[in-house]
Amino acid sequence: MNNNEYTTKDTIMIGLMMFALFLGAGNLIFPPALGQESGTAIWTATFGFLVTGVGLPILAIIAIAKSGGDLQKISQKVSPFFAIIFPLAVYLAIGPLFGIPRTGSVAYEIGLLPYLTGGPNTFSLLVFTFFFFGISYWLSLNPSKLVGRIGKVLTPILVSILVLLALVGILQPMGSPNYPIGGYEQHSFFKGFQEGYFTMDAIAALVFGIIVITRMKERGISTHREVIKKATQVSFIAGIGLAFVYLTLAYLGSTSVDVIGYKENGGAILSGVSQHLLGFSGLILLSIVITIACLTTSVGLISAFGEYIQRVMPTIPYPITTGVIALFSFSMANMGLTQLIQFSLPVLFMIYPIAIVLIILTIFSGYFNHNSLVFKGAVTGTALVSIPDGLSQTATFNETFQPILSILPLSNIGLAWLIPAIIGGVIGGLISRRAMRFPIQ
Repeated sequence: MNNNEYTTKDTIMIGLMMFALFLGAGNLIFPPALGQESGTAIWTATFGFLVTGVGLPILAIIAIAKSGGDLQKISQKVSPFFAIIFPLAVYLAIGPLFGIPRTGSVAYEIGLLPYLTGGPNTFSLLVFTFFFFGISYWLSLNPSKLVGRIGKVLTPILVSILVLLALVGILQPMGSPNYPIGGYEQHSFFKGFQEGYFTMDAIAALVFGIIVITRMKERGISTHREVIKKATQVSFIAGIGLAFVYLTLAYLGSTSVDVIGYKENGGAILSGVSQHLLGFSGLILLSIVITIACLTTSVGLISAFGEYIQRVMPTIPYPITTGVIALFSFSMANMGLTQLIQFSLPVLFMIYPIAIVLIILTIFSGYFNHNSLVFKGAVTGTALVSIPDGLSQTATFNETFQPILSILPLSNIGLAWLIPAIIGGVIGGLISRRAMRFPIQ
């Protein structure tokens, strides 16, 4: 196979495939909530959200392409130990700690809750998630063809519903944005920037990026330069799709308060908006599509995490691994969507800044000769702040770490890790240069 066999159509198809991989529960529930809370500051907040929710995933795919490997290979530039710990943390975050349980919680919020006259209750959530993760486990034993085929059908339907919602919402606005609340009053851009963490698309791209590279190589792309070029094009196609979804849902959320009031999570907002704009039949269609989409995402993530555990600990049978993952995700999902989002805060605040630094360093590593000490220093500086920052999001450690973190530069906008990351990288570079000038005899 030669490079001439790779066409523009291939780039478009792989880009749409990547968009479908990204388009999950988090992409649908966080923008409406951002829209409601940011109110009149919606576009500033949404721009911040797009930086981490779209820009970082694009850069992550490019970073994977440039490294010529995967998340483990990028992490190896810091240390062999880090190459074990950080990928595990990423897989846990997009897997059983948050990503997989969230699929069940969102499916419940949109697929069943709107039809319960008595509102949410623990029993209905328990029964729904029991069947949801039971089916997920059963399908995860043979996931590839079924999930792929369903995804090809569901993604266009889901996008079509979102387009219809957008058109109706623009032509017949539900209301006007209210005054910003919930941290959007002063630093709306940076609040949106941090909200983009919750999509988890940047860390997911570090895992899924290898899929893009593999598909391109199967279609004839062989040189490293061409891989980077085509990966960039593919990532921008996926990014345009994500940006459309985020802008649409944020706008609908911002205009919804006068009609449906403030809701505690984006799933409830999306259901309320859909019923108001498209009627009961539109809500039913949205419920069915999103429930099945969440199910396929759940199956894909359970399978991916199960295969990761197989690589790390091959002695554990795959059915047992996936069964434990499904059972753990079932228990986590019964926290409820709002509580689950709060639970995820510490983990995402710990690992997202590290992921951002790794992505940026990998892309620009040529400017410092791929020096591993720069990676070590920058990641160490970041972790020294991001880990306490994550712990400070919990009631147990808030009073311990928050006073210390609050005195750091840029802490008021959620970027307290940035300057330590730069200082750490510079120190690593200086140590490396000194070692080169004065080698140990």
